[in-house]
Amino acid sequence: MIKLYGTSMSRAARSLWALEEAGVKYEHVPVGFTGETRKPDYLKINPNGHMPALDDNGTLLWESMAINLYIAEKYAKAPLWPSTVEGHAASYQWSFWGVTEMETPLLDIFMSRMRPADQRDEKVAQAGMEKLKMPVKVLDDHLQKSDYLLGKEFTIADLNVASVMSLAPLIQLDLSAIPTAQKWLQKCLERPANQRAVAMK
Repeated sequence: MIKLYGTSMSRAARSLWALEEAGVKYEHVPVGFTGETRKPDYLKINPNGHMPALDDNGTLLWESMAINLYIAEKYAKAPLWPSTVEGHAASYQWSFWGVTEMETPLLDIFMSRMRPADQRDEKVAQAGMEKLKMPVKVLDDHLQKSDYLLGKEFTIADLNVASVMSLAPLIQLDLSAIPTAQKWLQKCLERPANQRAVAMK
């Protein structure tokens, strides 16, 4: 059976979401933030000591986007995993884009604003806001042409990008300037599979 290691309060949430969308039977192993990822047994699974990690009957994977694309390709059906090579390429494109263009500035804002008041750095948060301006416009412009990133149906690309952007509501990020993307994000995050994932430990 597939085992997915990591708390839903980490990037493991996006892989739990992918497993739920794919309808795969799996075991969730809720590894915490209290040094569990540095224990020798866990380091055998993910030598980086981060979450998540996947064990699919001996196939070990880490890096959440790689895990999600693997789950989609191996276990999901269309439309979650597109049926064409072009669709696969677009899924890779948007998934990697989400990490390279969106995740770092969102994490900068999150870390700057969620710390105790005496440890916050508003300059870092503002720099993150500035870095987000172009990618959120790219996303909003694209979504004005289609319901989802690859067309009319929800795919792994939407899941991966929405999982990155799920930080936005947590930091009360004002998305009113990108209303199309805001509605898309809400629609993605409200999916039952994601609701089940985030409800886990």
